[in-house]
Amino acid sequence: MTHPANDPGACRRVCEALLRYRRVVITSHMRPDGDSIGSSLALAWALRELGIDARVVHRDPPTPQLAEFPGTGDIEVGGAIPQGTEAVVVLECGDLARTGLSGFEGLPIINIDHHPGNTGYGDVHWFDGTAAALGEVIFDIIAELGVPLTPQMATQLFVAVVTDTGSFKYPGVSPRTFSICARLLEAGADPVSVARKLYDSHSLGRLRLQGAVLQTLEVEQHGRVALLTLTDSMLAAAGSAPDETDGLINLPLTVKAVLAAVCFKEAEDGQWRVSLRSKGDIDVGRVARGFGGGGHKNAAGCTLQGPLERVRELIVERLAPEVTAHTPPASAAPEA
Repeated sequence: MTHPANDPGACRRVCEALLRYRRVVITSHMRPDGDSIGSSLALAWALRELGIDARVVHRDPPTPQLAEFPGTGDIEVGGAIPQGTEAVVVLECGDLARTGLSGFEGLPIINIDHHPGNTGYGDVHWFDGTAAALGEVIFDIIAELGVPLTPQMATQLFVAVVTDTGSFKYPGVSPRTFSICARLLEAGADPVSVARKLYDSHSLGRLRLQGAVLQTLEVEQHGRVALLTLTDSMLAAAGSAPDETDGLINLPLTVKAVLAAVCFKEAEDGQWRVSLRSKGDIDVGRVARGFGGGGHKNAAGCTLQGPLERVRELIVERLAPEVTAHTPPASAAPEA
């Protein structure tokens, strides 16, 4: 299955490249999300069906929710490409630095992405900006390889699509998305089980952390931009873990007047990890790329150094014109 807007030969060229090697490593960006993990594992299983030794190597482990799904125990967590690798498949990374890994020197690179800003590196690359999730692209590759979908592949690809589309809320969702999901359900993915594991399996500490983060809520731009802060001391007080923070940034977007949300998460060495989410045509991906980050139009992130007050000022300053330009007249005033 290919999309009319795509280069019709890209999928075939990627598959031809994959079949040239016997020992392949598949990796993705640091702090891998559901799309990264699901796409990596599904592709690895498909290649193994063809007799290829495919290993998934990520710099960071899956979050607790994502670790509930099949195959995550086989992911190798490390800082370098293993010895003996013949080629590396890099998924949804604008450049190799985003993997957090070393050891690419001299190895053929197959670069597969759907995020704007990919530099087109590698010996073979396929950028599909029409895909709502990389899982859609990997679905196409598996089909082109002629490998039947197993329940495990279907489940991980369904996780990839659900998580990267914000449960089908982001604008990139298309008829193609639902057509692929129908095929995944036919192959054994269970949407009820996936939803429960993703959204209804948090710890009590995570719930306490949610309350603490909401206490930091501030609004800017006449109530259209919501700001959240998350520090290490808040994590400790709630009894929560650093890997239980996914999804907190989406809470303010449930407010009708809020068009963009930003979460400032304390990191090491005086840095702040900045997550951005938005509704409609507000392009937070453009804002993140302006600070050396990346992501989608409605979901992106970057890392900034400095005092929190200054970091907040910089983000709001860049975000304000984007919000103003895409605010309907009726929403110019905040809700009571």
